[in-house]
Amino acid sequence: MPRVLIGSGSPFEALAGYSRAVADGGFVFVSGTTGYDIERGIFGADAAAQTNIALAVIEKALVEAASSLEDIVRIRVYLSHRDDVAAVSAVLARVFAKTRPANTTIICGFAHPEMKVELEVTAKRRGRP
Repeated sequence: MPRVLIGSGSPFEALAGYSRAVADGGFVFVSGTTGYDIERGIFGADAAAQTNIALAVIEKALVEAASSLEDIVRIRVYLSHRDDVAAVSAVLARVFAKTRPANTTIICGFAHPEMKVELEVTAKRRGRP
């Protein structure tokens, strides 16, 4: 399968010169995706809302790469506050209840003060986009 570069239209992609996702061979590598609502131009109100926004952006990129949320084999979760672990984990547990990808959660700082969560995933690629 050919290498495919996928963008989401986020201003951060152009700013830093990266792709939202890269489909290469049998895998899709999705860049760190925040809870920034591109259409409204704002971050979600809390960590759970930001997680849902990030998952929607990730899902769109995966579909474009001939993959899906069910094909995710690895997720990395970056949080600005440890107090948000339970809320974010509840969203992830609901979405990944059946597929249960490998998961690493890291507490860290972000460039923007409103960012509470960033998700990075690797998924299997099922076919040609």
